[in-house]
Order: sequence, then structure tokens, then C-alpha cells
Amino acid sequence: MRTLPKLILAKDLSLIGGDSRKLSMAAKSGNLVRVRHGVYVDAKRWAALEKWERYALSVAAAAETFTSATVFSHHSAATIHGIPTIVGRQPVHALSSYAGGGRSRAGVRRHYVSDGLQEAEEANGFLVTGRVRTALDIAASVPFAEAVVPMDFLLSQGRHRKPVTRDELLNNIDSRYSKAAAKRVAAVVQFAATNSGSPGESYCRGLMHLAGFAAPELQYEVRTKVGVVYTDYYWKDARVVGEFDGREKYLKPEFLKGRTPSQVVIEEKSREDAIRATGRSVFRLVWSDLTVSKLERELATAGVPRRRRASAGHANS
Repeated sequence: MRTLPKLILAKDLSLIGGDSRKLSMAAKSGNLVRVRHGVYVDAKRWAALEKWERYALSVAAAAETFTSATVFSHHSAATIHGIPTIVGRQPVHALSSYAGGGRSRAGVRRHYVSDGLQEAEEANGFLVTGRVRTALDIAASVPFAEAVVPMDFLLSQGRHRKPVTRDELLNNIDSRYSKAAAKRVAAVVQFAATNSGSPGESYCRGLMHLAGFAAPELQYEVRTKVGVVYTDYYWKDARVVGEFDGREKYLKPEFLKGRTPSQVVIEEKSREDAIRATGRSVFRLVWSDLTVSKLERELATAGVPRRRRASAGHANS
């Protein structure tokens, strides 16, 4: 994630004798964006942010306005930890030990947790639930495919982080979750992979599963005339390669590596041609394809096999 723009706080302006009403006027004129009451950001900088970056800024804005110690949880804790999620229209999430908690107010969703189960650690200047608890809480509260994203991330080996083990995740599914929720969480943990290439690939794989398609091999090695190519998805029996194209590949410096977006497009086309030359078929998916109905059509057209149902048994030999 790139450096987020600085928040402009009405309370800070008041402390130095400034007129905080000018911030409200600047927001009405379109020069500032009001993130939440008393917290603003430059409008041009805000317009350039991705959805998940805006969400991270909304969490930081909430932290600036809370008057007591607050433990962030769920998607809010994930964004502080640097764990990817499908943000959508998520509110800011925080824990509450008040028995009447669990309500949303001013864009903040409070989750009741008894004192004995409250867990908190410090991360990047915030109080948050730990990485494992954060991923489990998300899995208990969102659809399956969305839950796969943070779970894949925790199981994978990062450059500056130690992966979480599957057993560690399973062993932390405790009584705070209902039996139905615990079953859903365990299913996500068992499905999650250690070698998913990106959040988009994880989400797409979760939707493939929901649509009833066979599980692909991830990061499959294809030897071509131009060298070894690693594919996002591969169905060996059908000899079908699937590639997921997220925007990061064409926009972020760490993916561009000094190349222009046009150069990346040309290289991707050459890479795809090299795979096809081995006798395999190739199809590509983008974020706009990621609805169950549209994805199902794309996969069926590409010849991706359906997974065998347990009730189908085994064919007679």
C-alpha cells in the first residue's frame, strides 16, 4: 500500500486558534473530503485512492475521534495488520465488552466479546485483534469466497512475515463462534492454500469452488520455448491454464519493475502465446468477471472440469 494522505483534524486546528468552520466550507466547495465528523482529507488525494486505501483511511479517522481505548477487529484490524480483504461496504469494526453492544453507529460496528475473551495487541500504533483472530472473525462473518482472501494470505510465506499454520488457525476456533459459524470457518481454513499469488486469485478460486468447478493446481510450472512459466491456475487433465489479471500488475511499481504498462501487456501476450504453443489452452479473468454467474460461464466456455460430487462414487472399472 502506498503512503496514505495526511488526515486534517478539526480539533488540531482549534488547538492553535484556527477556525475549524473553514474545513467544513472547504469540504462543501470540493477542496476537502469529510472522512468522518471533524476529520478531512485533500479531495484530489482522496480521488486517487483505491477502495481499500480509502477504507484504511476511514479506520485511521475513526481512531482519531474515539475518546477511549479501542480494539479494532475484523476488516479494520486486517487493514492495520496489512492483511488483504474484500472491503466492499464494510464499516469500521471494533470490539465492545458492553452487553448491549453489537450495534452500528456513526459508521462503526461494535462486536460484543466478553472480558474473558477480549484479545488485543499493538500494531502500527493501534490496538487490534491478533492476525489469527482477525482472519477467523472475518471468516465467521462474510461469504466463503471473501473469507478465503485473508486466510490464504496468512498461510503464505511473506518477505517480512512468518506464515500461520493451518493447525494454529483450527485450534483457535473456539466457543465465541456458534456451531454453524465454527463449521463455516473450519471449511475456509481447510480450503485455504499456501501458494495463492494474490488476493484476486484467492477470491476467484473461492468463487470457482462455490460454482462447483474442480480445484486447480496453483503456480503450476509450464516449460515453454522461452523458459519456465508459472501459471495462476492449471487443470492438468483438461490441459487448461487460467490467469487472473489484477490491476496491480499494470499499475504498481513493484510489479512493473521499471516497465511501462504497455510493455507488461506485450510481455503477457508473449507469455500466453508460449503456453499455447505447448498444446494447452489459456483463458484470462479480471475483477469484472468475479460474480458467480459470469465466472461460471467463463469457466464452462474454457473447458474447466466440474468437481466430482461425493454422491457420484467411483466409475466401474
